[in-house]
Formats: sequence, C-alpha cells, structure tokens
Amino acid sequence: MAIDNYDLQPLFAEPIYRGDISSAISDEQIEFIKNQKMMRNKDNLISENLYLFEEPRLASVKVAVQEALDFYAREVMGITQQLYVTQSWSLVNHQNIGMHGHSHSNSVVSGSLYYADMPSPVASMIFDRHRTYQQLQLTPEQEKRNIYNTPLNVIQPKKGEVVLFSSSLQHYVEPNISADPRYSIAFNTFIKGKLGNFRDVSELTIA
Repeated sequence: MAIDNYDLQPLFAEPIYRGDISSAISDEQIEFIKNQKMMRNKDNLISENLYLFEEPRLASVKVAVQEALDFYAREVMGITQQLYVTQSWSLVNHQNIGMHGHSHSNSVVSGSLYYADMPSPVASMIFDRHRTYQQLQLTPEQEKRNIYNTPLNVIQPKKGEVVLFSSSLQHYVEPNISADPRYSIAFNTFIKGKLGNFRDVSELTIA
C-alpha cells in the first residue's frame, strides 16, 4: 500500500441525545399517563391530550425534560436561546403495531420519553438518513457498513430514558412483537429568545 498514513473524519454529524430521568418519574405519574384517553393514530394509539406536559401532575417530568433540553441547546447546538416544549402527547403500541416513518414539522428538536417498563424484546426506533423521497436508488453494493455509508441508525430505548434529536430526521418504530404494550411520550420544541442581528436587519424576538 503506497499510502503511509491518512486521516478520516465525519463532517456535520447528526447528534442523538440520550439521558436517564427515571428519578423524576413516580409510579403515580406512570399510571396517570397510562390512563390518558387515547384515540386511533395511523398505526398506533395517541392521546387526546396533545399538551400532556402542561398537566400539573407531571410537573417534575416537565422540569427534567427541560433540563435535558437546556443541555442540548447549550452543549450540542451551542446556542444561548432556550428550547422549550410546545406539544407533548402519549403513544401506545400494542402487539404487532409499529409507527410509520415521519418527521416533525414546526419543531427544532423532537424527543421521546420512555416513562414505563419496556416490552421484551423492545421495538427499536429507527432513523433513516434519507429525508426526502428516493425515486431512484443507484447505490453500489456495499461489502460493509460504517458511520459514513449506513442508511439507518437504530435506537433501543430504555425505561426512564429521554431521547432528543433534530426534528428534521425521518424516523419510524418497529412493530412491537411482545404481548406487552410499548409506552412512550413524544414532544416537539421551539426556540425562545432573540434570533438574527439588529444591524443586519434580521432581528427577531420570539417570546
């Protein structure tokens, strides 16, 4: 091999944040969320209440999620503005039910909170690197997969874990092959604060 040495590094990496907030979730809160009135979604069940974190009984959960968002804004995005939860809703996937591929509009960072015991085996959340429809896929055959060429990334969630990711990422959930339900809360966020620059006449304040 003629190359003596080389350097290979990823550009513009997509972050996935995973944090354990199980200490902020009580058994009473778990039952409260499980007892929410549900309605049919495309595949699974979604709560009628789409502002779940505004429930006073979930105050400690909302605070813990906000701490995770503050860390993400500061350490991952590197911004001084605040991320805050807009809508939040519970989801239930019964046996053989997954979740269709989708991304989240009108949101900066989205998240999933796995507040209850997870079924075994756990149905994974899968992220697709393609964000748009692929009419033609002229992809050479790959001998191996790595972080540079993989089309999918898989997250196997754990009880008490909050997962944060860019709202633009296409993702879906595998069918739940367990007889036990798969419970989660999903939420969207937006930025609060000043954007742009006064002198560039691009200033915008979002309260």
